[in-house]
Amino acid sequence: MRDHKKLRAFELADEVVILIYQLTQKFPSQEMYGLTAQTRRAAVSVTSNIVEGCSRESQSEYFRFLEIAYGSLRELEYQINLAIKLGFINSQEASGCLCKIEETLKVLGSLVLSMRSRRQPKD
Repeated sequence: MRDHKKLRAFELADEVVILIYQLTQKFPSQEMYGLTAQTRRAAVSVTSNIVEGCSRESQSEYFRFLEIAYGSLRELEYQINLAIKLGFINSQEASGCLCKIEETLKVLGSLVLSMRSRRQPKD
């Protein structure tokens, strides 16, 4: 089993969760069960899938959870951009969070790509 705390991707994703919770506090109250909840869920999904993947014995399961985490991070990026388009936040408020998401996407994406190139046909 792997220690998720040693992964740079986890550290960054954990920072993203905190930023998302702070940012979504500015969303309209009527969005509490809409975009606010969905955005927070996507952020927590990234870190949760990294942690769960690290707890798996097989390399293929680890890889699968990292891919899911990456997908959730892309979803999160879209949701922040949607919130900007809807006027819930402005691009200046979101810029720090979007930069952190982009950095996390690069690190997590690199990890997924390196694992994909090392994968063996059977695991």
